[in-house]
Order: sequence, then structure tokens, then C-alpha cells
Amino acid sequence: MIKAIAIDDETLALQVIENFCQRVEFVSLEKSFNKPNEALKYISKFPVDLLFLDINMPSLTGIELYKEIEQNTMVIFTTAYTEYAVEGFNLSAIDYLLKPFTFERFLQAVNKADEYHQHIHQKAKPEQQYLFIRADYSLVKINMADILFVEGLDDYLRIHLQNQKPVVARMTLKVMLEKLPPQAFVRVHRSYIVAFSRIQNIRNKIITVAGEEIPVGTSYEEAFFKALESR
Repeated sequence: MIKAIAIDDETLALQVIENFCQRVEFVSLEKSFNKPNEALKYISKFPVDLLFLDINMPSLTGIELYKEIEQNTMVIFTTAYTEYAVEGFNLSAIDYLLKPFTFERFLQAVNKADEYHQHIHQKAKPEQQYLFIRADYSLVKINMADILFVEGLDDYLRIHLQNQKPVVARMTLKVMLEKLPPQAFVRVHRSYIVAFSRIQNIRNKIITVAGEEIPVGTSYEEAFFKALESR
């Protein structure tokens, strides 16, 4: 079940979303807000999976609101203004609904959210050899055997792969680490996860992977070297 809230300064728009959500089995609309600041307070106490978020609001735009919250939260932007579409997708929005939208178009958007929600919460099983990562407005299949290391960049990750271009995704290292099998990957720094099999050498707390030097963070040092000794 996807927990969602709706934020729009227009009561009628909120009523449409409430009605549509009642017709979708996998979306639970927890609350609706016509004041963005109240929505922010709610999210800080009760995190949700998905926002139905109007962009053009007088006190705080939907774009500004979304930048203030944890970016793992999915968002479907709703607005009557097409000029906001590009910026919305630059924030890795699940979809962008142009008002007025039909239930069929709404269902298409929440189906995308459901697909992404299932993939982002998948746990890597020993027999599972790949992951689906949302990047470039689509789900990208990544073979775990190709992963060299993962680099954290503020709100983004750069997944470095063998003989391929890195994949950039909006995700935290914590979420990424949960997807990876612990026997094959280890976090060595607040900004890095490495594949054990790709470590070429370790010298003075510096790991070399595919010619790249990766530092071992002080808070990760003990766990990392214990994991190496147990292998």
C-alpha cells in the first residue's frame, strides 16, 4: 500500500484527487492540505510514500516544497500550467498531471508510482543478480556483477559500472545498501559503497577499485576490516 497526501490550494482539486484515490486499491490517501506549510509539518512527523502536489500555490510553490523534504518521497505534480513540466521532471517526478485530468490519466500516473515503489523497496536476494534503478525518467536494469562502486553525491548516487557509463539516480546510499547483498558489498565511507570482488588493493586506508582511489572513513573502518577478515 502506498501512503499518500495531496497538497493543493484549490479545494475542488483536492476533492478530485480524493475521489480518484478511493477508486485505486493500492493508494491510501492519508490527508489533504490546502496550506503547504501545514503539509510540511505533517510530513516531518508522518513520512509518506507519495505526494500529489500542485505547483502553482501562492505561499509556497510545489517545487519549493518538494525541495524541502526527503527526496526519496515520490511526487506526482499537478498543475494547470505546462511551463512547469520541465522543472518538475528535473526533480525526478513520477509523473506530471495537467489539469483537468481524467481518472484514466490519473491511474496511469499512480501505476507508475506503484511500479517504482515496488522496485525501490525490493530486497536483493542471494539468487537475484540484478536491480532496477530509476534514472533518466525510466527504470534501468543493472546487473550487480557489473557494479564497481557507488558514489554518494548530495541527493544523488553515481553507480560506477564495468565498461559502461555510470548511472546517476536520486537515492540515498542507505537505501542503495539495503538493495545490495551484504556478502558482496560494503559501505566504506559516508560517500562510498564498494564491491568486495572489485577491490584491487588497500593501502593506508585507501582502497583502489578499477584504478580509482576510495578512502575508508573512520567510522566505517572497524566494520570494513572485520568484514575483510571474515571473507
